[in-house]
Amino acid sequence: MSGTGAAIDTRALEAVLFVSDEPLTPAVLSQALEVDRRTVDDLCAQLGSELERRGSGLVLRNVAGGWRLFTDPQTQPVVERFVLSSRQARMTKAALETLAIVAYKQPVTRHQVSAIRGVNADGVLRALVDRGLIEEAGRDEGPGRPLLYATTPMFLERLGLASLAALPSLAPLLDASAEPADAADRAADPEDDPGDDPDGEVPAEADESGPDAPEA
Repeated sequence: MSGTGAAIDTRALEAVLFVSDEPLTPAVLSQALEVDRRTVDDLCAQLGSELERRGSGLVLRNVAGGWRLFTDPQTQPVVERFVLSSRQARMTKAALETLAIVAYKQPVTRHQVSAIRGVNADGVLRALVDRGLIEEAGRDEGPGRPLLYATTPMFLERLGLASLAALPSLAPLLDASAEPADAADRAADPEDDPGDDPDGEVPAEADESGPDAPEA
């Protein structure tokens, strides 16, 4: 491919990506540009490098199984200010909480979401479905066969994720939240004086969860 031909194809690729409102798969781009998929991969890599080199306000990312243009993270303050000043509605805290539950527990039923949040989640789930962020994903095999909910490709697209495997791990957050509780438990229930127990063992009364636990 000549330098001129590559430039033309890169411009065509950028134009196609610009007018698309969803990530474009290599197959779609291959058909649109009339080139093979390997060439599409090379062009996407080249376009990504060109955008970065010229300091563009856009970046090219591979998300939800396809390629799409996004605003550069460094432009976030300006873009965020513009979006928030527009008429687009922001997601409520309830919607964000519900969306997080569905993302990490999917597929999940309405009752399960409501049980985790502690409030009825019917209205929030409907709103998220209307926004295209979650969708019905079959029915549970339990009694009544309730609907199951899962996230959509648009969810991955909005978060800039290639797949659900790219979701941040919850383990560090759970460990951090457990530390204050552990410290409080240690303060409220200090260890016995080693001098009172020469073997350093915990008295049986300290743990009543075993099979030999004394009856109440």
